[in-house]
Amino acid sequence: METITQTAYEAHVNPQWVRLLNLLDMNAEYEVCRGEKLHTRDGRTILDFLSGYCVYNAGHNHPRIIEALRTELESDGPSMLQSHVAASAGKLAEKLCSRAGGRLRKAYFANSGSEGVETAIKFSRATTGRDGLLAARNAFHGLTCGALSLMDHRFWSEGFGSALPGVSFVDFGDSDALERELSSRKYAALILEPIQGEGGIVLPPDGYLQRAQTLCQKYGTLFVLDEVQTGLYRTGTFLASHHFGLDPDMVILAKALSGGLVPVGAVLMTDQVYDNVYSSLKRAIVHTSTYSENSLAMRAGLSTIEVLEQEGLGERALTLGESFREALRRALAEYEMVAEVRGLGFFNGIVFGQPRSLGLRLSFEAFRRIHPAMFGQVVVMRMFREHRILTQICGNNFMVLKAVPPLNGSEGSLDQFVIAIGQVMEVVHSSKSFWQDALQLAARAVKI
Repeated sequence: METITQTAYEAHVNPQWVRLLNLLDMNAEYEVCRGEKLHTRDGRTILDFLSGYCVYNAGHNHPRIIEALRTELESDGPSMLQSHVAASAGKLAEKLCSRAGGRLRKAYFANSGSEGVETAIKFSRATTGRDGLLAARNAFHGLTCGALSLMDHRFWSEGFGSALPGVSFVDFGDSDALERELSSRKYAALILEPIQGEGGIVLPPDGYLQRAQTLCQKYGTLFVLDEVQTGLYRTGTFLASHHFGLDPDMVILAKALSGGLVPVGAVLMTDQVYDNVYSSLKRAIVHTSTYSENSLAMRAGLSTIEVLEQEGLGERALTLGESFREALRRALAEYEMVAEVRGLGFFNGIVFGQPRSLGLRLSFEAFRRIHPAMFGQVVVMRMFREHRILTQICGNNFMVLKAVPPLNGSEGSLDQFVIAIGQVMEVVHSSKSFWQDALQLAARAVKI
Protein backbone atom coordinates (compact mmCIF):
# COMPACT_ATOMS: atom_id res chain seq x y z
CA MET A 1 0.00 0.00 0.00
CA GLU A 2 1.36 3.38 -0.98
CA THR A 3 1.61 5.67 2.02
CA ILE A 4 1.72 9.40 2.44
CA THR A 5 5.35 10.31 3.08
CA GLN A 6 5.54 14.08 2.76
CA THR A 7 2.64 16.31 3.70
CA ALA A 8 2.06 19.64 5.34
CA TYR A 9 0.98 17.66 8.41
CA GLU A 10 4.29 15.84 8.52
CA ALA A 11 6.22 19.05 8.05
CA HIS A 12 4.37 21.22 10.55
CA VAL A 13 2.32 19.11 12.98
CA ASN A 14 3.58 15.67 14.03
CA PRO A 15 6.08 13.89 11.77
CA GLN A 16 6.49 11.04 14.27
CA TRP A 17 2.78 10.21 13.99
CA VAL A 18 3.07 9.99 10.20
CA ARG A 19 6.09 7.71 10.55
CA LEU A 20 4.27 5.47 12.99
CA LEU A 21 1.26 5.08 10.67
CA ASN A 22 3.59 4.36 7.76
CA LEU A 23 5.41 1.75 9.85
CA LEU A 24 2.14 -0.03 10.60
CA ASP A 25 0.86 0.21 7.00
CA MET A 26 -2.11 2.16 8.35
CA ASN A 27 -1.57 5.55 6.72
CA ALA A 28 -4.81 5.75 4.75
CA GLU A 29 -6.40 8.85 3.23
CA TYR A 30 -10.05 8.84 4.29
CA GLU A 31 -12.49 10.73 2.10
CA VAL A 32 -16.01 9.80 3.22
CA CYS A 33 -16.95 8.41 6.65
CA ARG A 34 -20.49 7.31 7.49
CA GLY A 35 -21.71 5.08 10.29
CA GLU A 36 -18.98 2.52 10.89
CA LYS A 37 -17.67 2.64 7.31
CA LEU A 38 -14.60 4.66 6.37
CA HIS A 39 -14.06 5.08 2.62
CA THR A 40 -10.51 5.78 1.43
CA ARG A 41 -9.22 7.66 -1.58
CA ASP A 42 -7.86 4.45 -3.09
CA GLY A 43 -11.29 2.78 -3.05
CA ARG A 44 -11.19 0.67 0.12
CA THR A 45 -13.89 0.52 2.79
CA ILE A 46 -12.53 0.21 6.34
CA LEU A 47 -14.76 -0.87 9.22
CA ASP A 48 -14.24 1.26 12.33
CA PHE A 49 -14.03 -0.84 15.50
CA LEU A 50 -12.21 1.86 17.47
CA SER A 51 -14.85 4.62 17.19
CA GLY A 52 -12.29 7.35 17.79
CA TYR A 53 -11.74 5.89 21.28
CA CYS A 54 -15.52 5.90 21.89
CA VAL A 55 -16.29 9.21 20.22
CA TYR A 56 -18.56 7.85 17.49
CA ASN A 57 -21.36 6.27 19.50
CA ALA A 58 -23.81 7.66 16.91
CA GLY A 59 -21.52 6.70 14.03
CA HIS A 60 -19.52 8.96 11.77
CA ASN A 61 -21.25 12.04 10.40
CA HIS A 62 -24.78 11.23 11.46
CA PRO A 63 -27.01 13.25 9.11
CA ARG A 64 -29.38 14.44 11.85
CA ILE A 65 -26.52 15.86 13.93
CA ILE A 66 -25.01 17.52 10.87
CA GLU A 67 -28.38 19.05 10.01
CA ALA A 68 -28.75 20.39 13.56
CA LEU A 69 -25.32 22.04 13.31
CA ARG A 70 -26.15 23.48 9.89
CA THR A 71 -29.35 24.97 11.28
CA GLU A 72 -27.46 26.47 14.21
CA LEU A 73 -24.83 28.00 11.94
CA GLU A 74 -27.44 29.51 9.64
CA SER A 75 -29.36 31.08 12.53
CA ASP A 76 -26.73 33.81 13.02
CA GLY A 77 -27.35 33.50 16.78
CA PRO A 78 -24.98 34.20 19.68
CA SER A 79 -22.36 31.48 19.59
CA MET A 80 -19.92 32.65 22.28
CA LEU A 81 -21.25 35.99 23.41
CA GLN A 82 -19.99 35.31 26.96
CA SER A 83 -22.19 38.00 28.55
CA HIS A 84 -25.52 36.25 28.12
CA VAL A 85 -27.47 33.23 29.36
CA ALA A 86 -26.95 30.39 26.89
CA ALA A 87 -30.40 28.82 26.58
CA SER A 88 -29.15 25.75 24.72
CA ALA A 89 -26.66 25.06 27.52
CA GLY A 90 -29.54 25.02 29.99
CA LYS A 91 -31.48 22.57 27.82
CA LEU A 92 -28.51 20.25 27.42
CA ALA A 93 -27.69 20.40 31.13
CA GLU A 94 -31.30 19.52 31.97
CA LYS A 95 -31.23 16.51 29.65
CA LEU A 96 -27.89 15.26 30.96
CA CYS A 97 -28.81 15.63 34.62
CA SER A 98 -32.22 14.01 34.19
CA ARG A 99 -30.69 11.02 32.45
CA ALA A 100 -27.79 10.73 34.89
CA GLY A 101 -30.23 10.84 37.81
CA GLY A 102 -29.45 10.65 41.50
CA ARG A 103 -28.13 13.84 43.07
CA LEU A 104 -26.56 15.17 39.85
CA ARG A 105 -28.40 18.45 39.26
CA LYS A 106 -25.83 20.87 37.85
CA ALA A 107 -23.53 20.78 34.79
CA TYR A 108 -20.33 22.56 33.89
CA PHE A 109 -19.45 22.43 30.19
CA ALA A 110 -15.87 21.92 29.09
CA ASN A 111 -14.11 21.19 25.79
CA SER A 112 -12.68 17.74 26.47
CA GLY A 113 -12.49 14.89 28.92
CA SER A 114 -9.13 16.09 30.22
CA GLU A 115 -10.58 19.52 30.94
CA GLY A 116 -13.46 17.81 32.70
CA VAL A 117 -11.00 15.93 34.93
CA GLU A 118 -9.21 19.19 35.75
CA THR A 119 -12.58 20.65 36.72
CA ALA A 120 -13.33 17.70 38.99
CA ILE A 121 -9.98 18.11 40.72
CA LYS A 122 -10.61 21.79 41.45
CA PHE A 123 -14.23 21.33 42.47
CA SER A 124 -13.50 18.41 44.82
CA ARG A 125 -10.81 20.44 46.56
CA ALA A 126 -13.13 23.43 46.89
CA THR A 127 -15.87 21.22 48.35
CA THR A 128 -13.83 19.27 50.87
CA GLY A 129 -11.01 21.65 51.78
CA ARG A 130 -8.58 18.79 51.13
CA ASP A 131 -5.80 18.54 48.55
CA GLY A 132 -5.25 14.78 48.28
CA LEU A 133 -6.47 12.76 45.28
CA LEU A 134 -6.90 9.00 45.02
CA ALA A 135 -7.02 7.08 41.74
CA ALA A 136 -6.70 3.54 40.44
CA ARG A 137 -3.59 2.04 38.92
CA ASN A 138 -3.71 1.49 35.17
CA ALA A 139 -6.35 4.18 34.71
CA PHE A 140 -6.47 6.68 31.89
CA HIS A 141 -7.88 10.15 32.62
CA GLY A 142 -6.23 12.44 30.05
CA LEU A 143 -2.95 14.13 29.23
CA THR A 144 -3.20 17.59 30.82
CA CYS A 145 -1.05 18.02 33.93
CA GLY A 146 -3.74 17.38 36.53
CA ALA A 147 -5.30 14.46 34.67
CA LEU A 148 -1.85 13.01 34.00
CA SER A 149 -1.13 13.10 37.72
CA LEU A 150 -3.99 10.63 38.25
CA MET A 151 -2.27 8.00 36.08
CA ASP A 152 0.51 5.77 37.38
CA HIS A 153 1.64 4.45 33.97
CA ARG A 154 5.04 6.05 33.40
CA PHE A 155 4.77 6.00 29.60
CA TRP A 156 2.37 8.94 29.62
CA SER A 157 4.18 11.13 32.16
CA GLU A 158 7.86 10.50 31.45
CA GLY A 159 9.70 13.69 30.58
CA PHE A 160 6.97 16.10 31.65
CA GLY A 161 8.19 16.98 35.12
CA SER A 162 6.60 16.60 38.52
CA ALA A 163 3.02 15.49 38.99
CA LEU A 164 0.54 17.13 41.34
CA PRO A 165 1.49 16.43 44.96
CA GLY A 166 -0.78 14.42 47.22
CA VAL A 167 -1.88 11.83 44.64
CA SER A 168 -1.98 8.15 45.64
CA PHE A 169 -2.99 4.98 43.81
CA VAL A 170 -4.73 1.74 44.68
CA ASP A 171 -5.38 -1.36 42.59
CA PHE A 172 -8.70 -1.26 40.76
CA GLY A 173 -10.98 -3.68 42.58
CA ASP A 174 -9.10 -3.80 45.90
CA SER A 175 -11.64 -2.35 48.35
CA ASP A 176 -9.52 -3.17 51.42
CA ALA A 177 -6.64 -1.08 50.11
CA LEU A 178 -9.17 1.60 49.23
CA GLU A 179 -10.44 1.77 52.80
CA ARG A 180 -6.92 1.96 54.21
CA GLU A 181 -6.26 5.03 52.08
CA LEU A 182 -9.62 6.73 52.53
CA SER A 183 -9.54 6.28 56.30
CA SER A 184 -6.71 8.83 56.41
CA ARG A 185 -9.36 11.45 55.56
CA LYS A 186 -6.85 13.37 53.44
CA TYR A 187 -8.42 12.85 50.01
CA ALA A 188 -10.68 15.35 48.30
CA ALA A 189 -11.79 12.84 45.68
CA LEU A 190 -11.61 9.25 44.58
CA ILE A 191 -11.64 9.36 40.77
CA LEU A 192 -12.43 6.08 39.00
CA GLU A 193 -13.49 4.79 35.62
CA PRO A 194 -16.43 2.45 36.29
CA ILE A 195 -14.90 0.17 33.65
CA GLN A 196 -11.23 0.73 32.94
CA GLY A 197 -10.74 1.42 29.23
CA GLU A 198 -7.04 1.75 28.44
CA GLY A 199 -6.32 -0.59 31.36
CA GLY A 200 -7.80 -3.40 29.30
CA ILE A 201 -11.63 -3.13 29.37
CA VAL A 202 -11.53 -4.19 33.03
CA LEU A 203 -14.91 -4.65 34.68
CA PRO A 204 -15.11 -4.05 38.44
CA PRO A 205 -15.45 -7.04 40.79
CA ASP A 206 -18.93 -7.57 42.17
CA GLY A 207 -19.75 -4.97 44.83
CA TYR A 208 -16.50 -3.02 44.41
CA LEU A 209 -17.94 0.26 43.11
CA GLN A 210 -20.79 0.17 45.60
CA ARG A 211 -18.34 -0.27 48.47
CA ALA A 212 -16.11 2.47 47.06
CA GLN A 213 -19.08 4.83 47.14
CA THR A 214 -19.96 3.84 50.70
CA LEU A 215 -16.38 4.33 51.86
CA CYS A 216 -16.22 7.77 50.25
CA GLN A 217 -19.37 8.80 52.10
CA LYS A 218 -17.97 7.40 55.35
CA TYR A 219 -14.66 9.28 55.15
CA GLY A 220 -15.80 12.53 53.54
CA THR A 221 -14.22 11.98 50.10
CA LEU A 222 -16.09 12.86 46.91
CA PHE A 223 -16.89 9.92 44.64
CA VAL A 224 -16.07 10.97 41.06
CA LEU A 225 -16.65 8.79 38.00
CA ASP A 226 -14.80 9.33 34.73
CA GLU A 227 -17.32 8.20 32.10
CA VAL A 228 -15.55 9.85 29.18
CA GLN A 229 -15.31 6.52 27.32
CA THR A 230 -18.17 4.62 28.97
CA GLY A 231 -20.92 7.26 28.96
CA LEU A 232 -23.63 8.11 26.41
CA TYR A 233 -24.98 4.54 26.10
CA ARG A 234 -21.63 2.95 25.18
CA THR A 235 -22.27 0.12 27.65
CA GLY A 236 -26.03 0.02 27.01
CA THR A 237 -27.20 2.39 29.75
CA PHE A 238 -26.79 6.18 29.69
CA LEU A 239 -23.93 5.84 32.20
CA ALA A 240 -21.98 2.69 32.89
CA SER A 241 -22.49 3.48 36.57
CA HIS A 242 -26.22 2.79 36.10
CA HIS A 243 -25.39 -0.92 35.79
CA PHE A 244 -24.11 -0.77 39.37
CA GLY A 245 -26.76 1.44 40.99
CA LEU A 246 -24.33 4.23 41.89
CA ASP A 247 -25.02 7.81 43.01
CA PRO A 248 -21.73 9.70 42.53
CA ASP A 249 -20.90 13.27 43.51
CA MET A 250 -19.56 14.07 40.03
CA VAL A 251 -19.54 12.43 36.60
CA ILE A 252 -17.26 13.45 33.74
CA LEU A 253 -18.53 13.13 30.16
CA ALA A 254 -17.00 14.02 26.79
CA LYS A 255 -16.05 12.14 23.57
CA ALA A 256 -19.44 10.90 22.26
CA LEU A 257 -21.37 13.89 23.60
CA SER A 258 -21.29 15.81 20.31
CA GLY A 259 -21.41 12.92 17.83
CA GLY A 260 -17.73 13.44 17.09
CA LEU A 261 -18.29 16.77 15.35
CA VAL A 262 -17.56 19.52 17.93
CA PRO A 263 -15.25 19.37 20.97
CA VAL A 264 -17.36 19.25 24.12
CA GLY A 265 -17.28 17.84 27.63
CA ALA A 266 -19.46 18.09 30.70
CA VAL A 267 -19.04 17.63 34.44
CA LEU A 268 -22.26 16.75 36.21
CA MET A 269 -22.33 17.48 39.92
CA THR A 270 -24.47 17.72 43.03
CA ASP A 271 -25.84 20.98 44.33
CA GLN A 272 -23.40 20.68 47.23
CA VAL A 273 -20.40 20.66 44.90
CA TYR A 274 -21.77 23.54 42.86
CA ASP A 275 -22.54 25.64 45.94
CA ASN A 276 -18.99 25.23 47.25
CA VAL A 277 -17.48 26.50 43.99
CA TYR A 278 -19.93 29.17 42.82
CA SER A 279 -20.67 30.30 46.36
CA SER A 280 -21.33 34.01 45.78
CA LEU A 281 -21.84 36.62 43.07
CA LYS A 282 -18.16 37.46 43.01
CA ARG A 283 -17.37 33.80 42.32
CA ALA A 284 -19.86 33.47 39.45
CA ILE A 285 -16.98 33.25 36.93
CA VAL A 286 -14.37 31.63 39.16
CA HIS A 287 -14.17 28.61 36.85
CA THR A 288 -14.99 28.99 33.16
CA SER A 289 -13.58 28.52 29.68
CA THR A 290 -13.78 30.59 26.49
CA TYR A 291 -15.56 27.94 24.43
CA SER A 292 -17.68 26.57 27.28
CA GLU A 293 -21.40 26.57 26.40
CA ASN A 294 -20.78 27.61 22.78
CA SER A 295 -23.91 27.15 20.70
CA LEU A 296 -22.49 24.61 18.23
CA ALA A 297 -21.31 22.27 20.98
CA MET A 298 -24.59 22.57 22.86
CA ARG A 299 -26.67 21.96 19.73
CA ALA A 300 -24.53 18.96 18.82
CA GLY A 301 -25.00 17.56 22.32
CA LEU A 302 -28.78 17.95 22.19
CA SER A 303 -28.99 16.34 18.76
CA THR A 304 -26.67 13.48 19.72
CA ILE A 305 -28.82 12.55 22.71
CA GLU A 306 -31.91 12.60 20.49
CA VAL A 307 -30.27 10.30 17.95
CA LEU A 308 -28.99 7.85 20.55
CA GLU A 309 -32.38 7.62 22.23
CA GLN A 310 -34.77 7.79 19.30
CA GLU A 311 -32.80 5.11 17.45
CA GLY A 312 -32.64 2.95 20.58
CA LEU A 313 -28.86 2.62 20.35
CA GLY A 314 -28.35 1.92 24.05
CA GLU A 315 -30.72 -1.03 24.06
CA ARG A 316 -29.19 -2.18 20.79
CA ALA A 317 -25.67 -2.07 22.23
CA LEU A 318 -26.76 -4.03 25.28
CA THR A 319 -28.42 -6.80 23.26
CA LEU A 320 -26.03 -7.04 20.32
CA GLY A 321 -23.00 -6.56 22.56
CA GLU A 322 -23.77 -9.76 24.42
CA SER A 323 -24.31 -11.78 21.24
CA PHE A 324 -21.15 -10.23 19.74
CA ARG A 325 -19.06 -11.36 22.72
CA GLU A 326 -20.57 -14.84 22.57
CA ALA A 327 -19.75 -15.07 18.86
CA LEU A 328 -16.17 -13.99 19.58
CA ARG A 329 -15.84 -16.58 22.35
CA ARG A 330 -17.03 -19.36 20.04
CA ALA A 331 -14.76 -18.28 17.20
CA LEU A 332 -11.67 -17.93 19.41
CA ALA A 333 -12.19 -20.80 21.87
CA GLU A 334 -9.62 -23.11 20.25
CA TYR A 335 -6.75 -20.61 20.31
CA GLU A 336 -4.43 -20.84 23.29
CA MET A 337 -3.32 -17.22 23.05
CA VAL A 338 -6.87 -15.92 23.60
CA ALA A 339 -7.45 -15.81 27.34
CA GLU A 340 -10.80 -14.04 27.56
CA VAL A 341 -13.40 -11.93 25.78
CA ARG A 342 -14.92 -9.36 28.14
CA GLY A 343 -16.94 -6.19 28.13
CA LEU A 344 -20.36 -4.62 28.45
CA GLY A 345 -22.53 -3.28 25.64
CA PHE A 346 -20.28 -2.18 22.78
CA PHE A 347 -17.27 -1.69 25.08
CA ASN A 348 -15.36 -4.92 24.56
CA GLY A 349 -11.86 -6.33 24.72
CA ILE A 350 -10.17 -9.51 23.48
CA VAL A 351 -7.57 -10.48 26.07
CA PHE A 352 -4.48 -12.28 24.84
CA GLY A 353 -2.34 -14.47 27.06
CA GLN A 354 1.09 -16.04 27.01
CA PRO A 355 1.00 -19.25 24.95
CA ARG A 356 1.56 -22.65 26.57
CA SER A 357 3.13 -24.54 23.67
CA LEU A 358 6.90 -24.24 23.40
CA GLY A 359 7.12 -23.02 19.80
CA LEU A 360 4.62 -20.22 20.23
CA ARG A 361 6.02 -19.29 23.61
CA LEU A 362 9.55 -18.85 22.28
CA SER A 363 8.35 -16.61 19.45
CA PHE A 364 6.08 -14.61 21.73
CA GLU A 365 8.77 -14.05 24.38
CA ALA A 366 11.33 -13.03 21.77
CA PHE A 367 9.11 -10.30 20.40
CA ARG A 368 7.92 -9.17 23.81
CA ARG A 369 11.56 -8.49 24.66
CA ILE A 370 11.79 -6.28 21.58
CA HIS A 371 8.72 -4.33 22.74
CA PRO A 372 5.79 -5.40 24.94
CA ALA A 373 3.31 -4.02 22.37
CA MET A 374 4.79 -5.96 19.45
CA PHE A 375 2.32 -8.86 19.45
CA GLY A 376 -0.80 -6.72 19.79
CA GLN A 377 0.39 -4.19 17.24
CA VAL A 378 0.97 -6.84 14.59
CA VAL A 379 -2.57 -8.12 15.24
CA VAL A 380 -3.83 -4.55 14.71
CA MET A 381 -1.75 -4.21 11.54
CA ARG A 382 -3.06 -7.48 10.09
CA MET A 383 -6.66 -6.64 10.92
CA PHE A 384 -6.26 -3.38 9.02
CA ARG A 385 -4.13 -4.54 6.12
CA GLU A 386 -5.79 -7.86 5.35
CA HIS A 387 -9.32 -7.44 6.66
CA ARG A 388 -9.86 -3.68 6.40
CA ILE A 389 -10.83 -3.29 10.03
CA LEU A 390 -9.56 -0.42 12.20
CA THR A 391 -8.98 -1.22 15.85
CA GLN A 392 -6.21 -0.83 18.43
CA ILE A 393 -4.73 -2.34 21.55
CA CYS A 394 -5.36 -0.68 24.92
CA GLY A 395 -2.97 2.09 25.87
CA ASN A 396 -2.04 0.66 29.28
CA ASN A 397 -2.44 -3.03 28.46
CA PHE A 398 -0.92 -4.11 25.17
CA MET A 399 -2.41 -7.59 25.50
CA VAL A 400 -6.01 -6.44 25.04
CA LEU A 401 -7.49 -5.66 21.63
CA LYS A 402 -10.43 -3.25 21.55
CA ALA A 403 -13.71 -4.08 19.83
CA VAL A 404 -15.71 -0.87 20.23
CA PRO A 405 -17.73 -0.13 17.08
CA PRO A 406 -20.28 2.67 16.73
CA LEU A 407 -23.52 1.77 18.46
CA ASN A 408 -25.32 1.74 15.10
CA GLY A 409 -22.77 -0.54 13.44
CA SER A 410 -24.48 -3.20 11.34
CA GLU A 411 -24.78 -6.83 12.36
CA GLY A 412 -22.95 -7.68 9.14
CA SER A 413 -19.97 -5.60 10.28
CA LEU A 414 -19.98 -7.38 13.65
CA ASP A 415 -19.97 -10.74 11.86
CA GLN A 416 -17.12 -9.55 9.64
CA PHE A 417 -15.05 -8.62 12.69
CA VAL A 418 -15.61 -12.05 14.25
CA ILE A 419 -14.50 -13.80 11.06
CA ALA A 420 -11.47 -11.51 10.66
CA ILE A 421 -10.08 -11.89 14.18
CA GLY A 422 -10.61 -15.65 13.92
CA GLN A 423 -8.57 -15.76 10.73
CA VAL A 424 -5.81 -13.63 12.24
CA MET A 425 -5.64 -15.92 15.28
CA GLU A 426 -5.44 -18.93 12.95
CA VAL A 427 -2.38 -17.38 11.31
CA VAL A 428 -0.87 -16.63 14.73
CA HIS A 429 -1.20 -20.26 15.80
CA SER A 430 -0.40 -22.07 12.55
CA SER A 431 1.85 -19.98 10.34
CA LYS A 432 5.27 -18.43 10.58
CA SER A 433 4.10 -15.45 8.56
CA PHE A 434 2.66 -13.67 11.60
CA TRP A 435 5.95 -13.83 13.47
CA GLN A 436 7.85 -12.84 10.32
CA ASP A 437 5.62 -9.77 10.17
CA ALA A 438 6.65 -8.95 13.72
CA LEU A 439 10.32 -9.37 12.84
CA GLN A 440 9.98 -7.13 9.79
CA LEU A 441 8.08 -4.54 11.84
CA ALA A 442 10.86 -4.51 14.42
CA ALA A 443 13.50 -4.14 11.71
CA ARG A 444 11.65 -1.23 10.09
CA ALA A 445 11.20 0.45 13.46
CA VAL A 446 14.96 0.33 14.12
CA LYS A 447 15.63 2.14 10.84
CA ILE A 448 13.29 5.05 11.61
